[in-house]
Amino acid sequence: MAERLDRERVVRAALALLDEVGLDGLTLRRLAQDLGVKAPALYWHFASKADLLHEMAATMLRDLVDGEAWDEATLAGSPWQECVHDSAANLRRMLLAHRDGARVFGGTLVTDEALRDAVEVPLGILTSAGFTPDDAAHAWGTVLSFVLGFVVEEQAVGGAGGAEGAGVPEGAGGFDERFGFGADVIVAGLAARLR
Repeated sequence: MAERLDRERVVRAALALLDEVGLDGLTLRRLAQDLGVKAPALYWHFASKADLLHEMAATMLRDLVDGEAWDEATLAGSPWQECVHDSAANLRRMLLAHRDGARVFGGTLVTDEALRDAVEVPLGILTSAGFTPDDAAHAWGTVLSFVLGFVVEEQAVGGAGGAEGAGVPEGAGGFDERFGFGADVIVAGLAARLR
């Protein structure tokens, strides 16, 4: 008997296909073929490819929030500066876990429970440190924008491991070093704002 087709199975198959062929090769026709169904069967679960991409991004975020690295006790037990660094690093790992992960995530608007769960702990840490709720939300948005932009470049030029990106001055360091520098700049700017 064939395995039942549901949203979760479709999304997990789409993420596996993404890793294999990248975002440009991800088509509903190819996904249906991999699932052993006809393409119209996917439309029972997703109205369009954009709808599927949204759910793929939400699933990536849910997987992050459900993992140990995003555990409230892990994040909440550290100063806000470490929370910002750790949040940025965890988001980067989430995006790098899938080929073209940053393009998938950046091209969608995750507005469901996954996003609310993801921001709840970091926002609480920032507001406890003295940031206004608006500043905490803007800080989170800045971290997310930095990570997305950084990983789009990182994935475009060959992934993690230190390759130089186009337009990066010689001696600027590999991706890990440049990412750490950017996170440090965000933390320093937030500290200045907090003062």
